Amino acid sequence: QVQLVESGGGLVQPGGSLRLSCVASGEVLSRNVMGWYRQAPGKQRVMVATISSGGTINYDDAVNGRFTISWDKEKNTVNLQMDSLKPEDTAVYYCTSRGRSNLQNVVFWGQGTQVTVSS
Repeated sequence: QVQLVESGGGLVQPGGSLRLSCVASGEVLSRNVMGWYRQAPGKQRVMVATISSGGTINYDDAVNGRFTISWDKEKNTVNLQMDSLKPEDTAVYYCTSRGRSNLQNVVFWGQGTQVTVSS
């Protein structure tokens, strides 16, 4: 089992910045990929950014150039720096960890943190 605890959400004005953090604890997965997803009201949960243990990074087109994902392996923490925020970035943001455990593919989710972009 992997436990994920997010922090850093809140209310910010358009054009502002927020930094989300996700601290992971518990089992160490092989082929580990950490990431952030978000879910706006009435919409499906979608990928925002992911980072693999090998350093491969992917961003959704909607956030590319504005958001930056990073992984501090010494602190078991994945961060999402969000700049130039827009109202359409408003959503619940979820940290995720996926990989291999006991020869099976597994995915773990955090509890989510609310990000609201509004003037």
